[in-house]
Amino acid sequence: MATEKNPRRVAEGEAQAIAKMLRTSPQKLNLVAGLIRGKKVDKALADLTFSKRRIAGDVKKCLQSAIANAENNHGLDVDSLVVAHAFVGKNLVMKRGRPRARGRFGKIMKPFSQLTITVRQVGESA
Repeated sequence: MATEKNPRRVAEGEAQAIAKMLRTSPQKLNLVAGLIRGKKVDKALADLTFSKRRIAGDVKKCLQSAIANAENNHGLDVDSLVVAHAFVGKNLVMKRGRPRARGRFGKIMKPFSQLTITVRQVGESA
């Protein structure tokens, strides 16, 4: 007998993409994710394109992946998509150090983050 297919991880009319191991702190990434929450995807892509923050390019790539998943895997209309959720999580922290004066050791933390973007189809586009 064939095994049953996996249940959907997101609701009907939604699609998501996850970007892992982004080399920035979750606090800085959350500032960029806050720019796109609740916006239509074309406006969100424009905002990310012209953002001065370094991590905006990786957020844009994740959003484009979520849009492609919506179109190709779930058959949703790209023109009527909005960013439903954009949440940030912690990932690993590389711990490095630097010798300091008087025999001390200065800790250098290099945090990584994870970004999950969910897009949802709303109303019919005109």
